[in-house]
Amino acid sequence: MLLRTHLAITVFFVLLFLPHISNPAVFIITALVATLLPDIDSAHTSIGSNPLARLLTFFSKHRGVFHSLTFCIIIALVFAIWLPIPAFGFFLGYSMHILADSFTKEGVMPFWPVRRVSSWHFNTGGMTETIAFIALILVDLVTAVIIFTSYS
Repeated sequence: MLLRTHLAITVFFVLLFLPHISNPAVFIITALVATLLPDIDSAHTSIGSNPLARLLTFFSKHRGVFHSLTFCIIIALVFAIWLPIPAFGFFLGYSMHILADSFTKEGVMPFWPVRRVSSWHFNTGGMTETIAFIALILVDLVTAVIIFTSYS
């Protein structure tokens, strides 16, 4: 999926959990940054084109270890031990990226190193993804209005 779709999906789930979060700024920032991270192993993405990230492409193929719930859970547990406040935001953003990519034809190996691929029918950047993105933006707006009007 494209970056915009990953962000729209993560924003929806951030909005759902936001009323229950004690430190909303850290939660939002962590979740949004974490949703970018699985693509660090692809030179064709904004985060993966960074020279330091390009070293990772030498050691890992795109949609390999970094596109797995295995990696997500390990890193989230490390966060939970040493930096517990951003741990849930990290888990949410990162796992939503993995979930979204599991709907593409390329799929993901969610339980790496198990090689079983989870995939579906979406073409990355295709018409179905574009329609899903537009629908997600509308759902995000409605959800935001509902949540923020309930605070007043």
